[in-house]
Amino acid sequence: MPFCTTDPNLRNDWLTVGSATQLRGTDPAHPVTTRLLGNDLLLWLDDGGAPHCSADGRAMPIRPCYGYLWVQTGDAPAPELFDLPEYAQPGRRIVDCGGIGVATSGLRVVENFLDIGHFPYVHTGTLGKVPHTEVAPYRAHVDPATGEIWATDCHFFQPRASASAADGIDAQYQYRVMQPFTAALYKSCPNRDGERDVICLFVQPLDEEHVIAHVLLVYFEDVLSDADMIAFQHLIFGQDKPILESHRPRRLPLSGPLEAHMRCDLTAATYRRWLRQRDVRFGVHAPTAA
Repeated sequence: MPFCTTDPNLRNDWLTVGSATQLRGTDPAHPVTTRLLGNDLLLWLDDGGAPHCSADGRAMPIRPCYGYLWVQTGDAPAPELFDLPEYAQPGRRIVDCGGIGVATSGLRVVENFLDIGHFPYVHTGTLGKVPHTEVAPYRAHVDPATGEIWATDCHFFQPRASASAADGIDAQYQYRVMQPFTAALYKSCPNRDGERDVICLFVQPLDEEHVIAHVLLVYFEDVLSDADMIAFQHLIFGQDKPILESHRPRRLPLSGPLEAHMRCDLTAATYRRWLRQRDVRFGVHAPTAA
């Protein structure tokens, strides 16, 4: 089966197909199967422990990085993967929170990840709380050197910013979009002054309207177990999932005005404009002609 898009933004980039741990015990005769861009993939390890990927009998470039497997489905030279120096920083906990299936465009999942304004209403008592609903001024821009989106100087009152938080704090945030389906959140670290915990969102687009959202934590955390940290992330994502799946159309509209009408829309507007400038077509709603 051919891949369901020719969009070079997807075909020529690295896309995740999940945690590298899924290949334990595999070999060419006993691969695991997954799906990417509408096509089935076979994944396995060779005798030397190197990962391999094939689609329709054709070998695909694959590489392990940050505990995940990344595949390129196009024919162009593979680009460098984004840099995440915190992953190798001594003292940090690396926690794979697993993948959650969502029936919507991966672009909507990333846009929701970037949305500060929904915290008090969707994540009441954890990431936000009424009446603390105001989004303070912040900045969003595209880094000319890397082409990545950065939203900086974000802060928001959170009753429980993390699984280990006991009291509410004015959480400091930075958002980063490295690729159309890859983003990261850098937030206040309650245990280390001057450091930030990192939450990475790696979206695996199964097709244009179905994804697996993989969440990676890169934290300074000395108290909680992995299970506690994973459970908190699943709580948060479980609150987002029904809202994401209720959106119609499922694909993200990019036509029409993209300017931010409210302060909390600034990052989302920057993301949509960035997608349109890159001519991203996969997962995008194409309006029918009148």
